[in-house]
Amino acid sequence: MKYLVVIEPTDTGYSAYSPDLPGCVSTGPTREKVEQNMQEAVEFHLEGLREEGYSVPEPSTSSSYVEVIARVELEELSLRH
Repeated sequence: MKYLVVIEPTDTGYSAYSPDLPGCVSTGPTREKVEQNMQEAVEFHLEGLREEGYSVPEPSTSSSYVEVIARVELEELSLRH
């Protein structure tokens, strides 16, 4: 299974969470370390769900990027016309 993991910079490094696994979070001083920690956190979380008799949620979250024109780009476009 592949779960989406959201990684965000913090004042002290990085934090991560998976929207499909509420409560499954991790932190790390580097992006590489938080990814490694999150891999372990997801495995541990799923193991805990199974041991407690809960169903393991299917991955269902997806992501995409939306591109927008920055204000500076808009001003440059208006100056050209």
